[in-house]
Amino acid sequence: MTTLLDTPLSFDFCRAGRQTIQLEIEAIQSIAQRLDQHFNRACQLLISSKGKIIVMGMGKSGHIANKIAATLASTGSPAFFVHPAEARHGDLGMISAQDTLLILSNSGETAEIITLLPSFKQLGNTLIAVTGNPQSTLAQAATVNLDASVAREACPLNLAPTSSTTVALVIGDAIATALLQAKGFTSEAFASSHPGGNLGRRLLLRVDALMRTGTAIPRVLPHTKLREALLEITHKRLGMTAVTSEEGKVQGIFTDGDLRRAFDKNVDIHQTPLSELMTPHCKTVLPGLLAAEALHIMETFKITTLLVTDNDQYLLGILHIHDLLEKGMT
Repeated sequence: MTTLLDTPLSFDFCRAGRQTIQLEIEAIQSIAQRLDQHFNRACQLLISSKGKIIVMGMGKSGHIANKIAATLASTGSPAFFVHPAEARHGDLGMISAQDTLLILSNSGETAEIITLLPSFKQLGNTLIAVTGNPQSTLAQAATVNLDASVAREACPLNLAPTSSTTVALVIGDAIATALLQAKGFTSEAFASSHPGGNLGRRLLLRVDALMRTGTAIPRVLPHTKLREALLEITHKRLGMTAVTSEEGKVQGIFTDGDLRRAFDKNVDIHQTPLSELMTPHCKTVLPGLLAAEALHIMETFKITTLLVTDNDQYLLGILHIHDLLEKGMT
């Protein structure tokens, strides 16, 4: 048996890796050219299914099937994985006559799956097969068989499932995205099934859930003297203050950058009003804007604060970049 110590240090690992990748690329290109009316029919059957999509596979095909089921479920096509061996010992009860089966087997002769075919026939399930052998038992029993055959595995021994599992995975992704587009699945719908983690934050979190409101907003009037404005900025600890009319309509913003420019001009902090020092045309956003879009605005214009207003420019809140970073919006 070869050990790590027996492996020549001069072995070209990168070359071996590139060969594998190239063989899998060629397999994917081949399958892309073979998508035909069978793929179209399979998608039609899946999108019109009155039940769920049950994805099955054994061994390495089972790992791929599990991932395909997860992708389908997260993109608007209710699906789950059922292990063929477990199905033979009770889990078959998870499958109803309304469900559509998507079964992966490179050989098309996987024993654990073939023994289930009579049960599927009795239930009346629609069966879509993904096999590398269109003459196999599974392919012949299926309503539709998708040809996932490969010229050879990327494994140099042509034994370990490599190109074949990659092709099966790509077919699953192709099905999921085709169904997604046909259903008009939106980013909002995608977010509803991904409420946690970074995806959920980016697709669900909006400005009004993060903005500071009420007394937390640093706010002064245009005639407020610089000294008084500095007290407000210090008290609210955001390095800025909004400048509004008596009614609350935004007139501008005064930031630490404006303060530095004021000191460069040696202005009188006791006499100079904010109307002479503020930035009048500042960036504002609506409360319903996605937080991710607000962050993009900040990054684009290199600012740390956005005023949140209604459509008439009345101040509703303040969004600071720290509010976004605390929620993992990076």
